[in-house]
Amino acid sequence: MKAAAVSSLVTDREDLNKLRRCGLIVAEILDRLSAETHAGVSTGELDAIAGSILQRHGALSAPREVYQFPGNVCISLNDEAVHGVPGERVIQAGDLVKLDVTVIYQGWITDAARSVVVEPAPAFASQLARCSETALLKALALVGAGRAVWEIGLAVETTVKKAGFRVLRQLCGHGVGRTIHELPIIPNFYDRRYRDKLKPGMVITVEPILALSTEEVDTAADGWTLKTRDGSLSSHFEHTIAITASGPVVLTLGA
Repeated sequence: MKAAAVSSLVTDREDLNKLRRCGLIVAEILDRLSAETHAGVSTGELDAIAGSILQRHGALSAPREVYQFPGNVCISLNDEAVHGVPGERVIQAGDLVKLDVTVIYQGWITDAARSVVVEPAPAFASQLARCSETALLKALALVGAGRAVWEIGLAVETTVKKAGFRVLRQLCGHGVGRTIHELPIIPNFYDRRYRDKLKPGMVITVEPILALSTEEVDTAADGWTLKTRDGSLSSHFEHTIAITASGPVVLTLGA
């Protein structure tokens, strides 16, 4: 899933309001799925819940519409970093579950993710999940017009290294808006070659995707799921942010 060659720009308040409503749908789905993620529930049952919420709002699953993904949302377990396919698998105690929700509403797209630790679980699973959330919050504090995207990557990588974990370097944030993956790329690591500067009208995702002990992923046999190369746990948190002249707006926080 590669970024498109262009970025969508939000040019007026009406578009921003549509994005806000889209972001609220994403947040509602994540809130509900997080509450329903427990031992004994299948990933397919969680996906069906997401589908019912989408239908109620007249919204669509962006991965299904854009990439023909076989599910409404991506649900990834343990060493699966992203793009896990929902189905018959039953969640177990100790699982680290990544819920990644991307919605189309009135022509606009927003995207967010959370990691849920199903207790009882090893302490390092909770520590990894907390680290990805902390890295996201550190990065969000830097988002704004005029910032270079490498500054966001530096904030993420500094936080992750301090905690003793690894950034999955093949997986980055990105522009979003009219389709799922647009430019610019928003790295989760420090590299001054990522010189794009954020400007009013841009919509981006920031999404630290971490692992316990590797920086690389491989594609699973299903052709969708990306798994850590060494089989170690992965965590993922994400928000969509609109860059406006008056400051950044986190669209997927919820009400």
